Amino acid sequence: MSTASNSASETARTTSSSVDAVGRPMPVFPAPRPLAGVGPARIIAMCNQKGGVGKTTTTINVAAALAEYGRKVLIVDFDPQGAASVGLGVPVHELDHTIYDLLMAARPDTRGTIFHTAVDGLDILPANIDLSAAEVQLVGEVARESVLARVLREVADDYDVILIDCQPSLGLLTVNALTAAHGVLIPLECEFFALRGVALLVETIEKVRDRLNPRLTVDGIVATMYDARTLHAREVVERVYQAFGDTLMHTVITRTVKFPDASVAAEPITSYAPNHAGAQAYRQLARELIARGDSA
Repeated sequence: MSTASNSASETARTTSSSVDAVGRPMPVFPAPRPLAGVGPARIIAMCNQKGGVGKTTTTINVAAALAEYGRKVLIVDFDPQGAASVGLGVPVHELDHTIYDLLMAARPDTRGTIFHTAVDGLDILPANIDLSAAEVQLVGEVARESVLARVLREVADDYDVILIDCQPSLGLLTVNALTAAHGVLIPLECEFFALRGVALLVETIEKVRDRLNPRLTVDGIVATMYDARTLHAREVVERVYQAFGDTLMHTVITRTVKFPDASVAAEPITSYAPNHAGAQAYRQLARELIARGDSA
């Protein structure tokens, strides 16, 4: 991953005089080139077993930013809380079909379950509390770790990026997401207890890579809820860099009340407050992801 990250920095042309949160020169990530066509999708699991670290906020806003850059994006809401669905205005309690039904179906109708959001180029496979039953029901299934991969196979060529918003656990649903994915993006709250769980998550990713999905890579760790005024936040980011090197993204997401405000409005921050620093940060994160992918 560090090789890809170094190449990404070269691709991005380090012409900026500024530095990132750990003192590395901050690359200038250019606006991505338009794509000649749609698909096949790169599937990215947004994963961290600790709750409240910004997974859903990052999923929604990275997806919206990628859509702004002309990418066709699908979010897979893979959390029984359905926060990504609610955050994009999906009436989760009125749905006839959700991702749960697709996991249970012998012949899943994935295209018929997709919900088109108000953001141009951004769709979602919604979830609600029904998904909580899937973990138990999948235990007896043949190839139980690959059920989500089968669901997404039908629509992989319809999108450029598929983002899976995982639940805060390392159970069977998360293993399904990792088995279906090409890469993992790990949102990490700048807080000590969040840092402790990253090593366990990376160990799980390595097991899935070894046993189920050899193509799986860590696309990056992104620091969220960052407050440069606190020594604690700066120390957490420094420790992540010491442990994982250039796997740590240059872009950090600072703490701001605009994120919960946008969630209440059921909009990404890129449309709710398009000129806010939070919106700009997620656009930069989307550009950095594209730059890393181009150089991988």
